[in-house]
Amino acid sequence: MMDCKKALIKCDGDLDKAVDFLREKGLAAAAKREGRIAAEGMVESYIHGGGRIGVLVEVNCETDFVARGDEFRQFAKDIAMQIAAAKPLYVNREDVPVEVLEHEKQILRAQALNEGKPEKIIDKMVEGRVEKYYKEICLMEQPFIKDPDIVIKDLLMQKIAKIGEKIAIRRFARYELGEGIEKRQDNFADEVMREIKR
Repeated sequence: MMDCKKALIKCDGDLDKAVDFLREKGLAAAAKREGRIAAEGMVESYIHGGGRIGVLVEVNCETDFVARGDEFRQFAKDIAMQIAAAKPLYVNREDVPVEVLEHEKQILRAQALNEGKPEKIIDKMVEGRVEKYYKEICLMEQPFIKDPDIVIKDLLMQKIAKIGEKIAIRRFARYELGEGIEKRQDNFADEVMREIKR
């Protein structure tokens, strides 16, 4: 209540400016919480498609009181759904191994050369395509499935500002039925013909 009063005074009674001021203040407060330790929280699970996709995600906060709250639990569930739908490989861009990133840059450079692009713009093109690559493979860079106008790292900052504690997405595991198994590709008609010839 006092924050609202101070915001109105600071913004000369302009309600819209006061709302913007409070939102900015909340996000600034969220940034200050970055150094805190978030060792409480929960491991959320999400199963999709009748058991075809499963996700486990660890989302941390500072206190068990917040971890038991509906807002925090809904956020953890949303993150698990995001992982199921968007298939990220890493939480942050800093988690991408250097060798993976270098390999991707080599491929992107070769693509640009094959497209006949001039050598002087290739580095800029590769840089832009690497940014796009991060948005595909890094959870924090991905657009939120429920609101594509916001990315996950901004959604996280909003939740920190609203809840008032540091929140961190620590790690996740995503499983998809049959992923990584090479399936046998038999042609039924050829199989029948082989049986007839015997």
